[in-house]
Amino acid sequence: MTDTMFRWDKDADGVVTLTMDAPDAPVNTMNDTFREGLVATVERLEAELAEDPKSIRGVIITSAKKTFFAGADLTEMVKAGPGDAAAMFEMVQGMKDALRRIERAAVPVVAAINGSALGGGLEIALAANHRIAADARGSKIGLPEVTLGLLPGAGGIVRTVRMLGIQDALMNVLLPGKQMRPAQALKAGLVDEVVEPGELLDRARAWVTSPEATATQPWDEKGHRIPGGTPTSPKLAMMLPSFPANLTKQLKGAPMLSPKRAMQAAIEGAQVDFDTALTIESRYFTELACGTQSKNMVQAFFFDLQHCNGGGSRPRRADGTPFPTTEFRKVAVVGAGMMGAGIAYVCAKVGMEVVLKDVTLENAERGKNYSEKLEAKALSRGRTTEEKSKALLDRIHPTDSYEDLHDVDIVVEAVFENTELKHKVHAEIEAAVPDTAVLGSNTSTLPITELGEAVERTGDFIGLHFFSPVDKMMLIEIISGENTSPETLAKALDFSVQIRKIPIVVNDSRGFYTSRVIATVINESMRMVAEGHQPTLVEAASRQAGYPAAQLQLADELNLKLMKKVREETEAAMRAAGHEIEDGGVAGLVNRMLEEFDRPGRLEGRGFYEYVDGKRTRLWPGLWSELGAGSIPAEETNLQDLVDRMLFIEAIETQRCMDEGVVVEDADANIGSIFGIGYPAWTGGTRQFIVNYDRFSGRPEAAKAAGVVDGALPDGTPTLGVPGFVARAEELAAAYGERFTPPASLKG
Repeated sequence: MTDTMFRWDKDADGVVTLTMDAPDAPVNTMNDTFREGLVATVERLEAELAEDPKSIRGVIITSAKKTFFAGADLTEMVKAGPGDAAAMFEMVQGMKDALRRIERAAVPVVAAINGSALGGGLEIALAANHRIAADARGSKIGLPEVTLGLLPGAGGIVRTVRMLGIQDALMNVLLPGKQMRPAQALKAGLVDEVVEPGELLDRARAWVTSPEATATQPWDEKGHRIPGGTPTSPKLAMMLPSFPANLTKQLKGAPMLSPKRAMQAAIEGAQVDFDTALTIESRYFTELACGTQSKNMVQAFFFDLQHCNGGGSRPRRADGTPFPTTEFRKVAVVGAGMMGAGIAYVCAKVGMEVVLKDVTLENAERGKNYSEKLEAKALSRGRTTEEKSKALLDRIHPTDSYEDLHDVDIVVEAVFENTELKHKVHAEIEAAVPDTAVLGSNTSTLPITELGEAVERTGDFIGLHFFSPVDKMMLIEIISGENTSPETLAKALDFSVQIRKIPIVVNDSRGFYTSRVIATVINESMRMVAEGHQPTLVEAASRQAGYPAAQLQLADELNLKLMKKVREETEAAMRAAGHEIEDGGVAGLVNRMLEEFDRPGRLEGRGFYEYVDGKRTRLWPGLWSELGAGSIPAEETNLQDLVDRMLFIEAIETQRCMDEGVVVEDADANIGSIFGIGYPAWTGGTRQFIVNYDRFSGRPEAAKAAGVVDGALPDGTPTLGVPGFVARAEELAAAYGERFTPPASLKG
């Protein structure tokens, strides 16, 4: 027995309370200390029961932390590679054995879940005979491993299948990876009771000493049947073939391994005994934990998100001390179009007073109407109350007068993307606001340093690039111009935290980071069409790469008119700098779409796609009949090449941004690419795709067919890491052009 992780307290009635309390750590995780403590605790429990079966009446498992248990130690997890598979498998099996011994003990066990129990935390609770959750603020319960490229590896799949049935376990818990509130977890069947926090331990003790307490798990009882049946049950057997088909449809062909392996573990495990099912689960877990996708997703969705949300890019004073945190109470949004209206809404939603300014009061009120519609929808769905909705809307003050900006803390300019217009507006803003106000500009492409030329307080001027729709998109790209002061950058980061956005920090450049990078993949996709590839295959390649939206669809969303304008400005700047332009026919394609066929995009109801009542229906047949697209027969297109061209063109442009100092931190690149421009989640982001590259990620059968051994093809070409990325980029450069030539910084 160790006293470093599990505290053992036995009362006069023989009830043992096991309190998990990881030393020198804010949360409990499944690390070596936990595993050693778990085994020692099990051994003590078994020894005392063997000596005197009546000495222990029951066991309560709880936590001394604010959370119950945080799951796996991800710092350890990301270190595992293919060579660690055997050790990983044995470690997981050993931990499962200890949990199995607890649930097969001769006394009832109850989990008193005092806070969040995610992943491994819930798996510990599932090994108890009864689960009681405190209705604690912020508490989340669930098995989110699939969203990190993993699967529940401590019995979570095996136990939920036997508790809920294959279909409910997969569709409601395992595949979506939902993090549920205690009441939702109760409804889903993951916990048995929900009580007030102050009642938790009393209720746990009452249950474990009650006549209803049982020491036997349902699946260990003779004759237990999995709810809904096993894969051999006639009714389920009829439905089973649709499961992988529906999953493929949900994934849209993306090479995501974790949901596939979770489904396999659930279905295969349901056909064998409990302990064999645990072994099957361990094998699939080991494959994922030692593979590249889990490392990519853990890096992005855990470590990189922590960096961005935790102020990892927040500057300090010259002497190293932090700038004081700024609290913003009143914001001005200048420009009440869709973007400005969305910014006003998210600011008002967190309690800020908002002055929404436009050239006419009618326009400003129309901008407020955007918030009114959102609140009406929220009310109809029961997500807010009349009182809260009214208070939010009352905080938005439409105006056509700059005089109403006299006491704001920060301004976000959100007028049309035109340098001259923005210069005029910025000068007017500076004259109207206090000298202490932060001067922000929402722009997706125009250089911040250039825009700041219209103001005198250039140190207070900063770029705040929101993404549309603002109320749904979580990212904000903060752009520091050449003259932006570190203090202003710190204030901008405080603002982003206050409005609950994920901030990334970049330096000035035309297009900054996100717009600059996304332009490359949209242009590459239109180049494919111009080359003669079937537009349907171009879109299929987007989906198979794992993009949330296909690229021609995205071009319609962004609008070809705007894209043409941005492209022309960018090309003019490049020519002025002495660079040659070779676009592979993209300009000609866009010009014909606009000038000959008047198909600018979704807003006008016609673009690469056709639309009915605003809804996308099909690719425009004129792509073939009028534009002559699709001259290359489908069977002559290498679909994997199309996939790689999309992924690589964005990754290479990201590397150029890193080399130029536009992006400094890998975390900003990864989070910006995933949350801002839809780079596939399984990659971990554009930089992670490079540093942890796997040519056959999610395609083990293809790797086997290609003869990959120890991270190389039979001819010695590397397939992993930066060397693998460089090798594949050079192949693409040889086949499709110099734009794929890997930057020299990757070859050192």
